[in-house]
Amino acid sequence: MAFFQVLNKDKNSSARAGVLTTKTGQVKTPVFMPVGTKATVKAITNEQLYEEGCEIILANLYHLYLQPGIDVIEKAGGLHKFMNWKRSILTDSGGFQVFSLGKIRKVTDSGVEFKSIIDGSNHFFTPEDVVKMQYRLGSDIIMVLDECIPFNKDYDYTLDAAKRTIEWAEISLKTKKEINYNSETKMFGIVQGGFIKSLRKFCAQSISNMAFDGIAIGGLSVGEEKEQTIDILNYTMRFLDNSRPVYFMGLGDPEGIIEAIDSGVDMFDCVMPTRIARNGSAFTAEGKVNIKNKKYTFDYTPLDKTCDCYTCKNYTRSYLRHLFRSNEILSSILLTIHNLHFIFSIVTGAREAILSDNFTNYKKNFLNNYNNDK
Repeated sequence: MAFFQVLNKDKNSSARAGVLTTKTGQVKTPVFMPVGTKATVKAITNEQLYEEGCEIILANLYHLYLQPGIDVIEKAGGLHKFMNWKRSILTDSGGFQVFSLGKIRKVTDSGVEFKSIIDGSNHFFTPEDVVKMQYRLGSDIIMVLDECIPFNKDYDYTLDAAKRTIEWAEISLKTKKEINYNSETKMFGIVQGGFIKSLRKFCAQSISNMAFDGIAIGGLSVGEEKEQTIDILNYTMRFLDNSRPVYFMGLGDPEGIIEAIDSGVDMFDCVMPTRIARNGSAFTAEGKVNIKNKKYTFDYTPLDKTCDCYTCKNYTRSYLRHLFRSNEILSSILLTIHNLHFIFSIVTGAREAILSDNFTNYKKNFLNNYNNDK
């Protein structure tokens, strides 16, 4: 069976609905992947994720390499067995995490030197290392090492990073071919190029001409305005081979997801839904709610009256505010369940709308109701 199959393309947009078939199972697209950085999605169990219909999660090579170590996970039988996750896993190469280290990392043509955030020890990742370690983890989908650059770097800096990303992509494919002990493991290339359109085109065409199973768009959602994100996304999409799945890395706000689906993106991941939950915020059909606000002290309504998640069916805004202000762990759990349910619901709704050629109306209705910060 083909890795990626498009079931329907919306007649009035670039949105599409499809299915990925990994060595572990099928994943319906568009799909949002919760981030399980350290082999766990924070404040929610695997069983709760299954109940929410989650078919794939993301874990991070950089963090797992530092703790508990690749050897520990490999000896356990791979990442699926280690964390008892029975569905698909995509592992990120750690490129973004290394980028975010700033002063404690150094990029060279051969790889990335960085200091551990745990004990300050020195480490070095090459493109070959990153591929080999992800194979050892047993990931369903592995990501290549790329150079994610800070927002608004100049042309020369951005060009150097784009060339390095492309060179590392070629090395990664060669390494995969040499290993080849599990042809069912899929590999995605990553498009960089900053916010310079000619370099986005160059990178998109270069990665599209390589034999990757999917194509990821990196280096967006790094501090720019939303309008700029969508502009660069739409421009980049024009030069991608979209016969393969397209993955927008690091996108997790509801409006951004809907816009990106409209542009033809199939896959997303982001820490936002779980992180804002732990900080007392929740997505609702009418926008984002900050449960810390005093006005919720006597509010005995659900977080979102249109939501049928476990949290909304059983608890009030008043109680959730109490939990958060009391530093109770249950606050993080209940808000995480709700936020992931909300994101899964809008993505599932988008998929159903695409299959019925009604995505444009779906998008319009969602955005008309949704506004930020209540």
